[in-house]
Amino acid sequence: MTAAAMAKTADADTAARFRPAGLDFSTYRPKHFLWSVAGKVATITLNRPERKNPLTLESYGELRDLFRNLQYANNITNIVVTGAGGNFCSGGDVHEIIGPLVEMQRKDDMAGLLAFTRMTGQLVKEMRACPQPIVAAIDGICAGAGAIIAMASDLRVGTARSKVAFLFVRVGLAGADMGACAILPRIIGQGRASELLYTGRAMDGAEAERWGFYNKLSEPEKVLDDAQALAKQLSEGPTFANGMTKKCLHQEWNMGVDESIEAEAQAQAICMQTKDYERAYEAFVAKQKPVFQGN
Repeated sequence: MTAAAMAKTADADTAARFRPAGLDFSTYRPKHFLWSVAGKVATITLNRPERKNPLTLESYGELRDLFRNLQYANNITNIVVTGAGGNFCSGGDVHEIIGPLVEMQRKDDMAGLLAFTRMTGQLVKEMRACPQPIVAAIDGICAGAGAIIAMASDLRVGTARSKVAFLFVRVGLAGADMGACAILPRIIGQGRASELLYTGRAMDGAEAERWGFYNKLSEPEKVLDDAQALAKQLSEGPTFANGMTKKCLHQEWNMGVDESIEAEAQAQAICMQTKDYERAYEAFVAKQKPVFQGN
């Protein structure tokens, strides 16, 4: 073993000492969706294709817990989220979520309703807090909570035939759900977000790309491959620095310009302490491509 490899192993062992008990990603097998890992990229597949991959109470909770634990997954640097069978996600299951919620309303169970909405919002919080950039691969129906998961991702690759709908108003609810009123305007602008949240209408793939919701359009048979290729590209970059970029993009929503500049000065100084920064310099001097290792 080389000195560099030994040092990296020592760093990993030190980090493990401070890691709380959580998921063991070497043996992780979720119950309510599919999970696969290729290199440093993990793919989450919502897998109820016969009903266009709706979420249940259990899948919400399992996704929340997964993203919460990903901050300790040192060997996974990027995440892809997709759906099986030609659709992304049709939102909350009508029978397994909406029906029980209506029963809570009939019983005047405000505490139960609030516990549910806080739990769903926590999923978005954990997606934004995990250091791994998340790439959504979107085909077919992407509605309700499915549209929120796409929105909470860092990058989105979609198809022209896909339909994205924040359709909460169509079931008698506010467009204000799971952070949509805060996050969606930052992606597509206040006026466009207002239109989608007030009307609940669907946005097709061409419009989604034109408005900046999609970063790229792909053919249906290529959308997952393209999303995974993008995630792989990011995984081969300076992944510690990518995590810092994600943190700054999220935290600076609540900062003024002066505070943001100071936060980025501190963030960049931390990144200058990494070996990847030194590797990039040495590769430039040697006229070679840098090989980043995420430390």
